[in-house]
Amino acid sequence: MKQVLSRRTVLKGLGAAVTLPWLEAMSPNAWGSGEQRHPTRMAMFYVPHGVLKRDWAISEVGRLPERLPPILEPLANLRSEFSVLSNLHNNACQARDNEAHIRPQSAFLTGVCPRQTMDSDIRLGVSADQIAAARVGDQTRLPSLELRADGDGTHEGRYSQRYMNLSWKDATTPVMSMQSPRQVFDRLFSTDEGDRVRREERHSILDFVREQAADLQTRIGTADRRKLDEYFTAIRDIETRIERALRWQTPTPNQPAPESRIPENWEQHVRLLGDLMVLAFQTDSTRICTFTFTNELDSASRYREIGITDGHHNTSHYGNDNELKQKYARIARYHVTQLAYILQKLKDIREGEGTLLDHCMIAYGSGINDGQAHSYYDVPILLAGRGNGTLNPGRHIRYESEQPVCNLWLSMLDRMGAPVERVGNSTGVLRGM
Repeated sequence: MKQVLSRRTVLKGLGAAVTLPWLEAMSPNAWGSGEQRHPTRMAMFYVPHGVLKRDWAISEVGRLPERLPPILEPLANLRSEFSVLSNLHNNACQARDNEAHIRPQSAFLTGVCPRQTMDSDIRLGVSADQIAAARVGDQTRLPSLELRADGDGTHEGRYSQRYMNLSWKDATTPVMSMQSPRQVFDRLFSTDEGDRVRREERHSILDFVREQAADLQTRIGTADRRKLDEYFTAIRDIETRIERALRWQTPTPNQPAPESRIPENWEQHVRLLGDLMVLAFQTDSTRICTFTFTNELDSASRYREIGITDGHHNTSHYGNDNELKQKYARIARYHVTQLAYILQKLKDIREGEGTLLDHCMIAYGSGINDGQAHSYYDVPILLAGRGNGTLNPGRHIRYESEQPVCNLWLSMLDRMGAPVERVGNSTGVLRGM
């Protein structure tokens, strides 16, 4: 490279300042030819209501079988990229009441049972992602990113709706997640009033930096030009898809402003948010993300694309109804299909001698074992990526004794360079991952 770029690179155009967070975040040796250790990223995905365990469970311990169980089949081409972890429990959420859904969701990343209240005196605990953000979040433009493909959730009994948040900065402060792809995009790439003009006049954000980007192309090497091209192409693709998804929405009374709208198609919504997470990791805008596919007690008919009009919560209480049971399993498989899409995106991006997925730890799971039984033991969990060489995926790992799911978060924090003595009800790091 002919010139080392400032970490505060700001490109100006069309009367608006546009910050390129990827350029800001990159250290000088990222542009040079020297050796560089790529950062480790982590994400935690939450799905509600557990799974039909007969369609998830793997009997063999060790290498994953050639034929995966039905719910995991969408991950068949990524078999070497993830492990299934068995005998992890979420029993921190147990309480002597009949409210069985808000507690497991709020305890999933905190390892703490929420205080029963509908007032302002909510109390939970710090979530694992925010422990990481407090220790390594200052190394990126955004300390963490919180996403959800669902609404704000609902209260349950005497438990406040605010407990539906996965991410908690401290015992009394939930971190609000973003649902709108446009708002996530703007948080990652937009900076000022000029962005409002850009949206109204249907400009791409890249229109604001075209001249400056062309100048930059002349001052960097071939490999860096290719990296910059990939970055701009990904931004434009996501920007176009967001605009297309919102353009064809059915008009409704009191429709919210365009920047706060969400796609009507749930799969499209999840994949846009997933692509934004991938881009945030690729550009080192953040290294920490939480992602709620849907909330517990979800009753919306969001699975019409696979022929299901029942709400997920309803199907999870299948009883002796075999049709409901099959729908319950199909929804779980549909969720895993979206995960497979996101993991493949991470795998397709080259980073150094490996892939972006190689430098990630992606946990996926639910705070409930099976929605019918409301059990919090042996909850479904899988872990994808190689964690910068610290993980050995492609296996089914069954722990001999029950382990708190917080032991997984403790282990991931160690690999993130953010070690702590305890997360919630953790008892120690997991071995053999």
